[in-house]
Amino acid sequence: MIDIGTLVNFHGVRGEVKVLSSSDFAFERFSKGQTVTIKNETYTITNYRKHKNFHLLTFEGISNINEVEHLKGETVYQAFDAVDMELPEGQYHFNDIIGCEVVNLNTNEVLGTISTILPTGSKDVFVIGDYKYMIPNAEDIVKSIDVENKTIEIEPIEGLLDL
Repeated sequence: MIDIGTLVNFHGVRGEVKVLSSSDFAFERFSKGQTVTIKNETYTITNYRKHKNFHLLTFEGISNINEVEHLKGETVYQAFDAVDMELPEGQYHFNDIIGCEVVNLNTNEVLGTISTILPTGSKDVFVIGDYKYMIPNAEDIVKSIDVENKTIEIEPIEGLLDL
């Protein structure tokens, strides 16, 4: 099982839940018929739609907010192989990137470890530590990604690493 998001709130009173995704295949993972596990309970998704930065899900057999209130703030899990996740060369899964050390090629300094990834729509943003640095995954900044050795080399643009 892998972490694919966090159930952050509810939408309305009919049991629809708001999930903040941490998956690079959110559409596939949250589609109708998929199952997710939250707090050791398995739920089948009957409806999925996206609203702003949230994924709104309805579960089979749930028709009231009272039936899902206990899930607020919980992690949403799914079997890793629940969806086909073949990627073209040069693209990576979030779980391949999270945990990589980031090295500044200009100074050979290790900046820290990627703790999460923020999908922005255009370029994902790699978050180092507890938001110490936020590095956009752009060609002019990220020079190499080596998931086998868990390292990412960057050449930061001016001001990127200013605290």
